[in-house]
Amino acid sequence: MKTFDLKGEIRDDFGKKAARAYRREGLIPCVVYGGHDEKNVNFVVKSGDVRNLIYTPKIYLVNLDLGEKKMQAVLREIQFHPVKDTILHIDFLHVFEDVPVEIELPVRLEGLAEGVRAGGKLSLDMRQLKVRAVPSKLPDEIVINVENLGLGKTIQVGDLEFDGIELLNAKNAVVCRVHLTRAAKAAVRPE
Repeated sequence: MKTFDLKGEIRDDFGKKAARAYRREGLIPCVVYGGHDEKNVNFVVKSGDVRNLIYTPKIYLVNLDLGEKKMQAVLREIQFHPVKDTILHIDFLHVFEDVPVEIELPVRLEGLAEGVRAGGKLSLDMRQLKVRAVPSKLPDEIVINVENLGLGKTIQVGDLEFDGIELLNAKNAVVCRVHLTRAAKAAVRPE
């Protein structure tokens, strides 16, 4: 899994008034949840520093440098302003090497499906899958080979299996499928 380095400063002020003051200075209030014996850590980061972390389909393991505290975390949730679309708040989850984390990973299809060669159209229904694994086993993305996928066939979550990764989506949820097109229906239908 790729890593992303992020510097921040521990914050002392809390509440709406303090959060607005930080945002006026170009800072984003953040919090790290989790931790065996420590409480949540509140800090602020510069809005320009998180741009490459947020506006990408990739998933990163974030190396947080908060002065005296250094920790690894994953992005949990981002709150955006409803009108301006600026970032209001970011939640992180503290990560430990021996504790599994739940995270959504992007899905990438690989290969040319049999159904596409026969005139069908391949569609990706789930762009991300929710998984549980220890951080060392987490890949950058979930790669699914679709070469044996025929016309009108689907790949469901229950059909997939990966080493060290537990898929948390419903087993009957369709990940990808090959649709029958008009041209493929005409070729299949005897006249």
